[in-house]
Amino acid sequence: MLRYNLTYITVPPTGMQKALSGLQAWLETSPLKGKFLACWTSEIGELSRILLVHGYDVIADIPRDRETVIYSDNPFGIGDLIVSMETDAYTPLNGLPEIIAGEMGPVFEVRTYKLKPGGLTPTLDAWTKAVGPRSAYSKLLSFMYAVGGEVPRIVHIWPYKSFDERFAIRAKTVAEKVWPPAGAPPHLAAMRSEIFLPASFSPVR
Repeated sequence: MLRYNLTYITVPPTGMQKALSGLQAWLETSPLKGKFLACWTSEIGELSRILLVHGYDVIADIPRDRETVIYSDNPFGIGDLIVSMETDAYTPLNGLPEIIAGEMGPVFEVRTYKLKPGGLTPTLDAWTKAVGPRSAYSKLLSFMYAVGGEVPRIVHIWPYKSFDERFAIRAKTVAEKVWPPAGAPPHLAAMRSEIFLPASFSPVR
């Protein structure tokens, strides 16, 4: 099973293009063991953010890669542009296909939920039942849950062809009571939704 590491990098409002250029050059000779899957930039939500997604066959490689970045004097080749950075490891829901390179968006909605204590298992159960019916409306890129950090968290990522498609499909699934997953909302403590667009060099775009 492929695991994932998600890294959010915040850069100055006027530094995005320079940051992407530096990131692209760094990734071409990346010392990381993880497979580079995506580089997206925030369009709606918290702005000036870059999301990097790496996939791992060996979960022990995730903390090793983190150490590589943390101890670097120039993280990701753009250390002078990084305002803040957060990273965490995730395990995908059983039975989901792995994230692979290709054209899937170009609009990606990334939804992050913090869960109440004890809420992870019932949330995973609810999602296991709901993913099939919901995926009949639009493709789910991935659903994953954090394996570190201070509180249980889940992330689900949905690709769409446009903003209009996203709004139309979400409205339809809610109206037809396909979404949200039955039994999941009571376990949610906080929710965040962001829209990302792919960088020109992102494998998943």
